[in-house]
Amino acid sequence: MFAIIGIFVVVGAVIGGYTMEHGNLHVLFQPAEIVIIFGAALGGLMIASPPRVLFAVFKNIGRIFSAKSYSKKDYLDLLTLLFLIFNKMRKEGLIAVETDIENPHESQLFSRFKSILSNKHALDFICDNLKVIVSANLSPHELENVMDMELEVHHKDALIPSQSITRVADSLPGLGIVAAVLGVVLTMGKISEPPEVLGHSIGAALVGTFLGVLMCYGFVGPMGANLEHSVNEESIYYQVIKVALVSFVGGAAPQIAVEFARRAIPAKIRPSFNELEETLRSVK
Repeated sequence: MFAIIGIFVVVGAVIGGYTMEHGNLHVLFQPAEIVIIFGAALGGLMIASPPRVLFAVFKNIGRIFSAKSYSKKDYLDLLTLLFLIFNKMRKEGLIAVETDIENPHESQLFSRFKSILSNKHALDFICDNLKVIVSANLSPHELENVMDMELEVHHKDALIPSQSITRVADSLPGLGIVAAVLGVVLTMGKISEPPEVLGHSIGAALVGTFLGVLMCYGFVGPMGANLEHSVNEESIYYQVIKVALVSFVGGAAPQIAVEFARRAIPAKIRPSFNELEETLRSVK
C-alpha cells in the first residue's frame, strides 16, 4: 500500500513541479526514448540473469505491493507455538511432537496459528530443525551452526531479486544518456531546420536523460531497497526461531527459551514481558 502511495507522490511531485513552471506535458511523452531505455534495461537483465534468477525477480516484484510486515501479533503467535511445542516435548518426551512436525497442517498445535502455516519456509525451518532435535543428540553449539548455515544460504538467495533490480536501477541513468545521445544524433540531421524545430528535437532527446535518472532514483532503485528490507525483516523472524530452539536444546525451560527469543525481536514490535506471559498463561 505504501509503495503505491509512494509512486503517486513521486509522479505528483515531478509532474506537479513541471506544470507549475508551465511545462508542456506532451514533450515528456517520447515513446522512442521509453523503448530504448526500458528495452535495453530488460535485455541487460536477461543477459545478466540465469533463468532461475530472472523468474525470481519477476515473481518478487509483486511482493513490493503485497508483502506484509511482521507485526507484534505475528511474533506472539510464533513464540506461543514454540512454547507449546517445547512444553509438550518437556512433559511427554521429544518423540511426542513427531506427528506434529511430520504433518504440521494436520497438527492441533500448528493449526491454531494460520500465519505460520501459510509461511512455507518458516514452517519448514521449524519442523526440519525440530526433526533434527528429536532424531539426533546435537549439542546447542552444533545445532546453532547447522541453522546458521541454512539461514545464510537462504538469506543470500532471497537477496538475489533485490540485488538484480538494484543493478537495473544503476544502469538506467546510463541508458538514459544513450537515448539522449541518439536523439542528438537525429537532431544533427535536422541542422538546417528552423530554431523551433531544433529546440523541440533537442528537448525530446533530453527527455531520455530525464527518464533514466527519474526511473533510477524515483522508482526502480526504491523497489530494490523495498525488497531488501523485506528480506532483512524475514531474516530477523528466523533468528528469533533459532534463538528459541538453541536455548531449549541448551536446557532452558520452555518459558525461558521463548523469553530469550523475545529479546531478539526489534524493539518497536517486541511484545513486552507481561504481554508474552499473559499470552502463554492463556494457552496453558
